[in-house]
Amino acid sequence: MKSIMRLALLIFFFFLVYICVNGQPRRQSFSLAERVQQLTDMASKKSVLRFNGNKFRDYLKASPRNYSVIIMFTAMAAQRQCQVCRHASDEFTIVANSYRYSQSYSNKLFFGVVDFDEGSDVFQMLRLNTAPVFMHFPPKGKPKAADTMDIQRVGFAAETLAKWIAERTDIQIRVFRPPNYSGTFGLVVLFGIVAVFLYVRRNNLEFLYNKTMWGMGALFFCLAMTSGQMWNHIRGPPFLHKSNTGQIAYIHGSSQGQFVFETYIVMFLSILYFIIVRNY
Repeated sequence: MKSIMRLALLIFFFFLVYICVNGQPRRQSFSLAERVQQLTDMASKKSVLRFNGNKFRDYLKASPRNYSVIIMFTAMAAQRQCQVCRHASDEFTIVANSYRYSQSYSNKLFFGVVDFDEGSDVFQMLRLNTAPVFMHFPPKGKPKAADTMDIQRVGFAAETLAKWIAERTDIQIRVFRPPNYSGTFGLVVLFGIVAVFLYVRRNNLEFLYNKTMWGMGALFFCLAMTSGQMWNHIRGPPFLHKSNTGQIAYIHGSSQGQFVFETYIVMFLSILYFIIVRNY
C-alpha cells in the first residue's frame, strides 16, 4: 500500500513539473505572410523600424524569410558617448526614406535599428562591442562577412550605403537628400562681401596684382587638396570613429581611408611646416 502511495505521489510530482515547464504561455509564432504584412504595415508608418530583442528574434531569426533587412546597430543614449552614431543615423534615415519613396520599393527590403539600450542581448548574440554597425540579414541563411559594412574603409555616407545595399540585394536606391540651402547662402554671402569690398576699393585695386596674396591663396588650396578635403567630399567619411576598445579614434587604422579630423591634422601640420621653413 505504501509503495502505491509513493508511486502516486511521484507521478503527481512529475505531473506538476510538466505543468510548470510546459504550461507557461508561449510566444505567438507568426507565419511568413503575417510577418511580411506586419513589417509592411510598420514600414508604411516609419521608414526605419525599431527592433528590441524579441522583435529581432521574431522577424530576423525566424524562418523561413523571403525579405532582406538592413540593420543599424547603434547606441544613441547620451551616456554611451557615441559621437558618430547620430551622424550615421541621419545618413541611414536618408537612405531608408529614399527607398520608401522610390519606384523600387517593395516588401523585399526593410530598414531597422537596434539600440544597445533596447537590445543589449542582440549585441551579445552577435558579439558586437562597437557602434555604429551596418549589417545585412539576407532572406536565406545567416549574415556572412561581406554582409557587414566596412565603415572604417568606405565611410557611411548615404550614397555609400545605397551602393553597398545594391551589392548585397540587387536593389538600386537613388538617394534623395533633403534640400540644404546653407551652402548656397554662404556662397551668396561670400560674393556679397567680395562685391562690397571691391566697390569700396574701386579707386585702388592694386592689391589684385599682389603676388603674395595670390601665392597664399594657391598655397591654401594645395594644402586643402593634399590633406584630403576632396577625398572627404567624394567618400563622405565620418568625422571620427569609436574603435572596438571603446576609445575615440582620430586617425584611420588603414592606409585606404581617413577621417575628417585626420584631414585637419594633416593640414595643420602642413601649415606649421611651411611657417617653420619660411622663418628659417
